[in-house]
Amino acid sequence: MTLVQNVPAFSILAPMLAGVVCLVLPARASHRLTNGVLVVLALLSFLLLNSFWDGAPMFTYRMGHYGAPVGNEIRAGELEASMAFMFLVVMLLSLMGGRNHLRSDIGRSKVNLYYISVLFLLSSMLALTYTNDLFTAYVFVEINTVTACGIIISKEDGYTLAASMRYLIMSLLGSGLFLIGICLIYGLTGHLLMPHIQEAVNHLARSGSFLAPLQVTIALLAVGLALKSALWPFHSWLADAHSSASAASSAILSGLVLKSFIFLMIKIFFRTVGPDVMTGHAILNLLLVFGILGMLLGSVNALFEKDIKRMLAFSSVSQIGYIFCGIGLGTVAGVSAALVQVVVHAVTKAMLFISAGGLMDASEGKKDFEALRGAGRRDVAAGAAFAVGTLSMIGLPFFAGFITKLTLVTAAAGTHDWRMYASLTAIILSTILTAIYYIRILSLIFGKEDSEEEVCEGQNRRILFAHLRRQLSMDTEYLLASFALIVINLWIGLRSDDLVAVIDAGLATFQ
Repeated sequence: MTLVQNVPAFSILAPMLAGVVCLVLPARASHRLTNGVLVVLALLSFLLLNSFWDGAPMFTYRMGHYGAPVGNEIRAGELEASMAFMFLVVMLLSLMGGRNHLRSDIGRSKVNLYYISVLFLLSSMLALTYTNDLFTAYVFVEINTVTACGIIISKEDGYTLAASMRYLIMSLLGSGLFLIGICLIYGLTGHLLMPHIQEAVNHLARSGSFLAPLQVTIALLAVGLALKSALWPFHSWLADAHSSASAASSAILSGLVLKSFIFLMIKIFFRTVGPDVMTGHAILNLLLVFGILGMLLGSVNALFEKDIKRMLAFSSVSQIGYIFCGIGLGTVAGVSAALVQVVVHAVTKAMLFISAGGLMDASEGKKDFEALRGAGRRDVAAGAAFAVGTLSMIGLPFFAGFITKLTLVTAAAGTHDWRMYASLTAIILSTILTAIYYIRILSLIFGKEDSEEEVCEGQNRRILFAHLRRQLSMDTEYLLASFALIVINLWIGLRSDDLVAVIDAGLATFQ
């Protein structure tokens, strides 16, 4: 075993160990340790990814001397390494961009407890990315649920308490369905390792044995993870949880946590059930219909919101619909488009929530649209990041969101049946609605304030200089995170072929 092959296991264990250490550390030391762990793991994940680019084959190894159900197994390939690297980079930038909010929302005495939740949450997402058996997946699904609730409820007020309870109840319902599905599939196949389950499932499908229980099992696994991923109509918990949390928590929840469950669903469809059984399966049609409805109704809900964070939360419902639309097409091109959207939405939505936090800071902490008038000029970094995020969400060329719509349209056009017409119609309508509500808020944050219209030009110039001085005195990590997220978004938009090539190469070895 080469040294780089230890990266997946180290990536899962290191955040856990760091979380335990944070128990005895003060706030500043916990912040530095968490950022240090994220930087080191991101570099190691990039080295692992680079080894696959250089032609190294994917690999699996057991954690311990026994396989499932006694032990467990890890699998790493180009796709897993890419997702892990994305999770680490986006989480690092989210924490950097929302650091000021953590100080005010949580309190210095409890910041180390927040970082413990973040580190265990990171470990769970990486475990879901690399795991090769369903029991380990379930264990880390539960860790993910508890720690995600922890970063919501860390902001101490009654609203976040109610939101976190709704999130916990809905997530546990999804976990319960997922666990029942695992029990059924273990009863049908006698295995928990994904490749072994696929062999047994293919044998059952060919022989025609236990087909009804198998269909129920697939439905339970899919619905359980769809509920945890906020697919419409299972999204009722999302708006309150994401809008009430601190800025960093909102960015992590919307950008990353939902994506870890979606990636696990794709692994189950491809590596556990298998593409032969999933092709033309009725559950895919259901996911497609729900995805299309989510694209449209999420945008409609966002259109009528007056709170910037709730608007972004409902926008996430719409964007999650794009992902499930790609999965529901039931083709490799559709899944590839869904994974492109996973990456693009993770980067873009994290940037939007971080910039929304900056706009709120420049507006005395208020979230309603009218209070944000002119905030994009009071905080230039937040205004620029929100503008780039807006253009990406709409899907204009040269921005990351364009490649999502292009790959999804191409995948839908390749089906040549009702799925093509339904998907293309939904994409067009959703894009129009997205443009309406994002451009509306963009015009507000860069619009003139009422007080500015009543003063002379010289006074306006002095106000502008005051805004610039405030910008230069802002937290360096926040400015760096905003700039980095803008650069990553533009890089994806300009070098989209590289992202698609990595995803397609990873999918080719994923089955």
